[in-house]
Amino acid sequence: MAVDLVLLAEPRGFCAGVEMAIKALAWMVRTFRPPVYCYHEIVHNKIVVQRFEAQGVVFVDDIADVPEGCPVMLSAHGSAPQVVSAARARGSYVVDSVCPLVTKVHHEVKVRAGKGYRIVYVGHEGHEEAVGTMAVAPDAISRVESVAEVDALPQFDQPVALLAQTTLSHRDWEGVAVAVRERYPAVWSPGRSDLCFATTNRQSALIAMAPRCDAIVVIGSANSSNTRALEKLAVEAGCRRVYRVNGVEELPADLGGVVGITAGASAPEELVEAIIAHLAPARGVEPVRVTEEDEYFPPPRNIRDMQAAIGVAAAAMCGGPAQVSAVFDDRSLAASDVLATLVAS
Repeated sequence: MAVDLVLLAEPRGFCAGVEMAIKALAWMVRTFRPPVYCYHEIVHNKIVVQRFEAQGVVFVDDIADVPEGCPVMLSAHGSAPQVVSAARARGSYVVDSVCPLVTKVHHEVKVRAGKGYRIVYVGHEGHEEAVGTMAVAPDAISRVESVAEVDALPQFDQPVALLAQTTLSHRDWEGVAVAVRERYPAVWSPGRSDLCFATTNRQSALIAMAPRCDAIVVIGSANSSNTRALEKLAVEAGCRRVYRVNGVEELPADLGGVVGITAGASAPEELVEAIIAHLAPARGVEPVRVTEEDEYFPPPRNIRDMQAAIGVAAAAMCGGPAQVSAVFDDRSLAASDVLATLVAS
């Protein structure tokens, strides 16, 4: 293998929502006796899921599979309202780690449906985020993911709203959105795009480095929508060789020249580091940075409340006043480091 240079996309890898969800599930693993149950994969990454399974986390696709009285986490992709209610009825302690950006879309669906709108939702069939979002107002929403599907929609009697799955690529979204606006000229859409800023940033970094690459490696799992969007975008950008891999073992043996590397929003940095070490580029690594990301999502509220309660109890046990109890701020704690501690335990 004769790799001359690695171009490394920045930003890449974990987004703020994934950071929050992984740290929240790790906290539950450390706090409760196993098993801890999680509705759907916490994020769409094989390595992350396997790491938690080794710690006694059981991932289920039906809340009915959770024994009554067990702790439950709901995944970052968002869950249907009836799933959230069922989890609270069964679980001893329930944490909803839904990404705040998905929560925003759920809120938009609820509000628009309540105002009598017909919602045209651009999203991938069967994707967990799309399933959860559509369940917010199932009688008021139509899902599409192609111009042909937009053309097949009827002319609705009520006003129309346009919303989207957060992890779509701009290219997947743009053509369909244009078709919706042409078909329904008075369509309402939110002032701030539903598309995830992290997804957009990762795509921008890939586009910036693609013209210089002999090959592009996209790190992430096949069921990750934003990872597959990066893979598709690399192909559309004209790169001759594009590979989506879960890890080093899936790399082709004949990579050479300039290799671009990026990672989907649910892929841990340890995979990036392992692949760079394996490629051993003769001229090293050149970052390709398009923006700085400093977004932070705090842990779900009930975790914060329990952490605060534990701090007060600890202060009381030590004979101190409650107001001097420590308040834990995980802002500087990276989810990749948290995953590493799970391996070591």
